[in-house]
Amino acid sequence: MWERDFQVPHSAACSIEFLAAKIQGSIEGSCAGLVLTGAAPLQDAQQGEVSLVDNEKYLAKLQASPAAAFIVPRNFPAVESKVLIRVDNPHAAFIQAIHSFRPQRTSLAGGIHPQAYVDATAKIGENGWIGPGATIGPDVQIGARTRIHPGVHIHAGTQIGSDCEILSGVVLYENTILEDRVLIHAGSVLGAYGFGYKLVQGRHCRTAQLGWVHVESDVEIGAGVTIDRGTYGATRIGEGTKIDNQVQIAHNVRIGKHNLICAQVGIAGSCSTGNYVVLAGQVGMKDHIHLADGVVVGAQAGLMSDAAPGQVLLGSPAINQKEQMQIFALQMRLPEMRKQLKQLQATLDQLQASQRDSQAMSSGDAA
Repeated sequence: MWERDFQVPHSAACSIEFLAAKIQGSIEGSCAGLVLTGAAPLQDAQQGEVSLVDNEKYLAKLQASPAAAFIVPRNFPAVESKVLIRVDNPHAAFIQAIHSFRPQRTSLAGGIHPQAYVDATAKIGENGWIGPGATIGPDVQIGARTRIHPGVHIHAGTQIGSDCEILSGVVLYENTILEDRVLIHAGSVLGAYGFGYKLVQGRHCRTAQLGWVHVESDVEIGAGVTIDRGTYGATRIGEGTKIDNQVQIAHNVRIGKHNLICAQVGIAGSCSTGNYVVLAGQVGMKDHIHLADGVVVGAQAGLMSDAAPGQVLLGSPAINQKEQMQIFALQMRLPEMRKQLKQLQATLDQLQASQRDSQAMSSGDAA
């Protein structure tokens, strides 16, 4: 078997004093002359690296780790023979540490790469960046500081706000609208034709697909997501909504604000959701149903009807969590109940046989 010792590239090493000052931490433990070479999670950290421990329950793993130092909360217990960097917010501090050793590789400079195609009628905002192989169609408008990565294809009439980031391989069909600070991960497609057909003389003919997709501000869309255009108007994604990978959102759907939509969810045409709705992985929604504010739907649930505000739904077809948990509990008992039923049936058979014997004996005595 071929093997190679791959190493994560690091930038220049730094002293622990330098890192502690950068993350506004205080050092505890013997660390004279200690130089840090990288940052890594606790399970991966090696000699010379700094790691993160955010909870006392990982104390034993900290003690066994070869890492040179550990970023911990201010109230973390002292650990003999280990170097700690105490901070107010361990996760924020660890993010800074990682950026120090593994800075972002993508250049933040603006400009249009010579291998990008930008139509003469398109407008690119100040400090925008268009990567190689990207194509920008006619009448496209792109806001300030928005970054279009290599291989993105933006069709005619699309409008993109400021501070957006569109990762490689994304396709935005014509007239798509993205407001400010939208992030779309690689390979997603917005504005494809909806799955709408009518039967004409024995053939499936596509119905009108004349709408567009409108994504409001601060939305994040994962990799491999498809959002179909509306039939006549917009398919809309509400402000602050976060969509995981491989989600399908059909035509005319209206997603409310600050929804969480997990991987492999499928939402059929003309559905709508309120605000702060959560759809767990592989949820499926029948067409033309509405989920009100605060609805939470468990993984692999199948929704067939509307849901009232704040409901928690499980199962397929999805029903109220309490009722579904009772059903799950009963289902778990089915093997035991089947065994008990067989025993009861055997007892009943014996009683019936005994009764028949008694009746036969009584008939014989009477004769």
